[in-house]
Amino acid sequence: MSSSLSLTVLPDFPLVEPGDDLAELIVRCCEQADMSLQDGDVLALAQKIVSKAENRYAYFNDVEPSEAALKLASETAKDPRQVELILRESNEVVRQRPGAIIVEHREGYVHANAGIDASNIHSDPDNPRVLLLPKDSNASSRALRNALRERLGVNLNILINDSAGRAWRNGTCGFALGSAGFEALVSRIGDADLYGRPLEITQIGVADELAAAASFLMGQADEGAPVVLIRGAELRPSEQGCETLIRPRSEDMFR
Repeated sequence: MSSSLSLTVLPDFPLVEPGDDLAELIVRCCEQADMSLQDGDVLALAQKIVSKAENRYAYFNDVEPSEAALKLASETAKDPRQVELILRESNEVVRQRPGAIIVEHREGYVHANAGIDASNIHSDPDNPRVLLLPKDSNASSRALRNALRERLGVNLNILINDSAGRAWRNGTCGFALGSAGFEALVSRIGDADLYGRPLEITQIGVADELAAAASFLMGQADEGAPVVLIRGAELRPSEQGCETLIRPRSEDMFR
């Protein structure tokens, strides 16, 4: 268990454009800030800069809404073109009401609007664009981890986070979309509590807890802080990503 944790925003991180090398941008930003990365550090990245680098933009003028999108748009008071993109990025619609569409994203997690939005991106009013989530957030995390290891010779842990609302509480909170290098879900089943009783169901969403901490520094508006260095977390190495955090449908009591 970690006894202390430090989180530091990489200062003056540049705006990201399609095709940018995130590893190079991170290295350059660390050099300019006289920051060094160490084995075991976690780099938490806001989903948007990963999506931007991967050119995950979608332009409304290129979208032809389907009949299903037109129907759902009329029921939820949303632009049919956005709804079409949501359906393309989703396995199923879980819940809907005017102004909100909750879906199971094709990567498995339940998310509002499939994580698609237009905040913090420049858009032409004559051809609005939105940003989709990365195609494979775990693969993006692994690729960045490998690239930074090649450049710096250090074994880092990578976390890609986003923010979402929660079923029983107001406000958004950071959660993990993808990870690399560490165990995202840690089971404590069988471990003893303070009084020696074995834990029966306790699992810790380590990646989500780190994502929430990083999201607090990243902010949700004009903070311009998309990369956070987390130091001091004692993590279990793993080749798995955040897929372990997704509850199997058979155990989901709310669908």
